[in-house]
Amino acid sequence: MNLAYLPSPSQGVWHLGPVPIRAYALCIILGIFVAVWLSQRRWAARGRDPQEIADIAMWAVPFGLLGGRLYHVITDPELYFAPGKRPIEALYVWNGGLGIPGAVALGAFGAWLGCRRRGIKLADFADAVAPGLVLAQGIGRWGNYFNQELYGAPTSLPWKLLIDPAHRPPDSPTVAFYHPTFLYESLWDVGVMALLLCLDRRHRLPRGRLFAIYVLAYAAGRVWIEALRIDHANHFLGLRLNDWVSVALIVSSFAYLVATRRRTAPPDTEPGDDATAKDGTAKDLRDA
Repeated sequence: MNLAYLPSPSQGVWHLGPVPIRAYALCIILGIFVAVWLSQRRWAARGRDPQEIADIAMWAVPFGLLGGRLYHVITDPELYFAPGKRPIEALYVWNGGLGIPGAVALGAFGAWLGCRRRGIKLADFADAVAPGLVLAQGIGRWGNYFNQELYGAPTSLPWKLLIDPAHRPPDSPTVAFYHPTFLYESLWDVGVMALLLCLDRRHRLPRGRLFAIYVLAYAAGRVWIEALRIDHANHFLGLRLNDWVSVALIVSSFAYLVATRRRTAPPDTEPGDDATAKDGTAKDLRDA
């Protein structure tokens, strides 16, 4: 008898007449709204117009969603283009499949376009949104819970996740309990957000370094979480492809931090540049 476990969701789709309301989409949307809200508060604390965050998000979010889907399809093309598969399902975003590395990469390109239109330094924008971005990722991971996907290996731990028979791996249909990797990553993301806020409060970091710390910390979490997952993934030299991407992100972000370690934080206000709050990041955190 199992007395301690996380139950499966009773359903992941609700119907409003003929319109399906999917929990996966709601989690993504909630994450976006929370990220924009937190980023606006942080941006306002720097003496900037919070509407700028919403305007840039109008560029970053669509590019990010597109990038997340492209990353998933490119790294797992056999799910859609192998014999017997339906290529049209590559467009079925509601079934899951948004790769965060692709979402961040192409979302950054969209943010660059928005920043350029507004005359804002991309590094300033990236530092402001980093805590909200990783929090959004943590919220979005709950969509995997409702889809009963991307869980880990079988486990008997007290926080094991019950997976319904229809969503279990075909090679272990009688095994009911698995690692809730969606929960691990969500909690890790919240921890990364807390770390970023703490660092931003205690130190005036040079431009771009807070975002680099976000990339390094998030990627480090993905390495051990990926090691627990048993969903389909392509491998290279014995490691899941996402592990290699995470290692590359860790190395590149660490190299950036080393290369910029002697940089100094910009003054509170630079003529013709982005203005920040006079009391720096401490005010930022109090307001955020």
